[in-house]
Amino acid sequence: MPFNILITGSPGIGKTTVLNRIKSEIARQNYDVGGVTCPEIRKNGKRVGFSIINISNNEKGILAHVKSKGPHVGRYKVNLRDLDEIGTNAIETALKNSDFIFIDEIAPMELHSKRFCSAVEAAMDSEKPVAAVIHKRSSHPFVSKIKARKDVLIFEVTHENRDILCEEILKDLKGFLV
Repeated sequence: MPFNILITGSPGIGKTTVLNRIKSEIARQNYDVGGVTCPEIRKNGKRVGFSIINISNNEKGILAHVKSKGPHVGRYKVNLRDLDEIGTNAIETALKNSDFIFIDEIAPMELHSKRFCSAVEAAMDSEKPVAAVIHKRSSHPFVSKIKARKDVLIFEVTHENRDILCEEILKDLKGFLV
């Protein structure tokens, strides 16, 4: 049966930090981890966009930037080419080759790609554990559908639990850490 963990919470609360701690601990135990991460791009201390990185091979591109071309999400424009060529391919490759799949994140920028959404669903339908950051306030039908799955555990990061949440989630993953 599929086993999927969704990490949600307010912006800036530490969702990606929790996901990265889980990923690091699982990789430390010699499991093959794959998927995608989307760290901020900063210039002169201000966020100007987001990178997109394939966890398996460190291939890097631009997910969104204030100076990109593509669909708008807030002040950013989504780079659909890198989203699919790096992000979607990273999930599809992880589905074939990795023990665990990490997705940072399932949010308005990424939802502009139908192929990305299909890859997320395929990963979550697989027997491989998936841990993903998901947008908290999104009313997008895809996000609602993912959150409503019966094979999903949702963890909300708060100021009170963000330092211990990684350990809680790792306990839930214990059956997969053989």
